[in-house]
Amino acid sequence: MKKIINKLYLILGFGILVSCGGGDTLDAKKASLEKLRAQQAEIGSEIKVLEEEILAIGKNELDPVVKEKFVSVTAIQVGTFNHYIDVQGRVDGDQNTTISARAMGPVVKILVNSGAQVKKGQVLAQLDGEIVARQVADLKINLAFVTDVFNKQKALWEKQVGSEVQYLSAKNNKESLEQKLATLYENLDMYSIKSPINGTVDEVFIKIGQNIAPGMPCFRVVNMGDLKAKADVSESYASQIKEGNKVSLYFPDLNNLEVPSTISFASRVISQMNRTFTIEAPIPAGKDFIPNMICVFKVLDYQAKNAIVIPVNTLQKTESSTFVVVASVQNGKKVVVKKEVKTGKYYQDKVEILAGLQAGDLLITSGYQDLNENEVLNY
Repeated sequence: MKKIINKLYLILGFGILVSCGGGDTLDAKKASLEKLRAQQAEIGSEIKVLEEEILAIGKNELDPVVKEKFVSVTAIQVGTFNHYIDVQGRVDGDQNTTISARAMGPVVKILVNSGAQVKKGQVLAQLDGEIVARQVADLKINLAFVTDVFNKQKALWEKQVGSEVQYLSAKNNKESLEQKLATLYENLDMYSIKSPINGTVDEVFIKIGQNIAPGMPCFRVVNMGDLKAKADVSESYASQIKEGNKVSLYFPDLNNLEVPSTISFASRVISQMNRTFTIEAPIPAGKDFIPNMICVFKVLDYQAKNAIVIPVNTLQKTESSTFVVVASVQNGKKVVVKKEVKTGKYYQDKVEILAGLQAGDLLITSGYQDLNENEVLNY
């Protein structure tokens, strides 16, 4: 631009000189004129180029390039929506028992260790029952004598020798000692701690030489083949959770394992202590299930087929409406369209849409924040 201005000044000055040079010849004036015309043509060409460049810059400023918003979209599909009532419970079992002592005395023998497989009636430990054992031995000697007397008295009575009173007295003595001996055997058996079930010794609580009393825990034995899930449920669900309901048992400590089951028991009595009732569901046999392990009951209480389900976080709300943003092609451009929706039930990170969307709509699932109607999209 500065170059053009300098040339204009040069032409003006040259013109003044020509006008003042009256003494010049005609040929010199013609030569000067031709030179000025050539410079004028050159300047005009440069002016035209600059005008075109300025016009292009001005047009771009008036009509800027539209910026596209980058988003991710997901085509809406129809599927089944399930709603569950989640209740935390635990693994339990009827054959998960703590075995206690039935007599008092020191432990003289422990016959099993933790992890041992035991059978019902097997002796697990022995207490000191020496005093009762001596009483049994003495009574056995007396019983042997009384039995001989009875047998002889019986033989005489069968031959009609002696009186009936003598026979009955001998019989009574024998039977009385037999009952006493049976009672002593029962007392002696109480000094043996036995397993009431088939199973595995989970823990041993006692040591040799330790004095224990009746009711004191000694062993825990578990039958892993007969476990169940158990939970206490708020009374507000009493009309919804019933025996026979389908349930999914979720075990977070077993790599989020889920096992299908059915509620086998639902108590109809509400506890006055915590206002809950108890439910139970069987668990399939498996070595990974452990008593008292956390188990979440997922009780199916609502199911909708052919439902439209979207992520909860894509919902946006105003004071008067709930809406989502979808992508739509209009006039050859991908643009934002807001759609008001009517929601149904929520479960975890999903929500059922009752109205406002249909299968095939392109729901914007990423980058949907702060989008305006009709903004141009790129996806």
